[in-house]
Amino acid sequence: MPSLEVLAAFSVVCFLLSITPGPSILYIMARSMSQGPSAGVSAASGMAVGSFVYVIATVLGLAAIFSYSPIAYTGLKVVGAVYLVYLGWQYFKPADQPMDNPSLFKANNFAIMKQSLVVELTNPKTALFFLAFLPQFVNNENAHVSTQLLVLGAIYTLITLCCDISIALLSGKLGNLLNQKRNQSNWQDKLAGSVMFILAGVIGYETLK
Repeated sequence: MPSLEVLAAFSVVCFLLSITPGPSILYIMARSMSQGPSAGVSAASGMAVGSFVYVIATVLGLAAIFSYSPIAYTGLKVVGAVYLVYLGWQYFKPADQPMDNPSLFKANNFAIMKQSLVVELTNPKTALFFLAFLPQFVNNENAHVSTQLLVLGAIYTLITLCCDISIALLSGKLGNLLNQKRNQSNWQDKLAGSVMFILAGVIGYETLK
């Protein structure tokens, strides 16, 4: 187990990283403002599950594949960008054009959680983040390195989840307030779709440069 001093320092760093604006926060805000706070919480939960999957992969050494295989890293980025485009397009479909499964996409929070899990799993930066970040707080002289990685990864996931849920709740309330003032029925959907497209574009740009 890491020492209390290491855990305290690690927790502070995780909190600061969790509240720093980035793609994950934008994604959760888009979900919340478009479909309400519960959708944002579901998105945050799905991404937390995805993060913990990467924690397990890091402990097992599987995430190192992305460090040594540029093709795997690039391929996962492309898949993630394409999936974000797909999600964004769902928000821009005409009202008279039914979605693939609107009852799942718009109403079922479990479906949103699954979609968000895929978004996180297709984000190779998450794996590289754990590979570069977690080892900085691991005591190599301790025989239980895997246990240290697991504990630190679980703490990071929990702190991030709490911060993301707070952001989801605030964004959902903001979306409801703006919708009442503007009296528009679908502007949140267009905003959410635009955010998905922007995130996909950023991933695509980073892949090609």
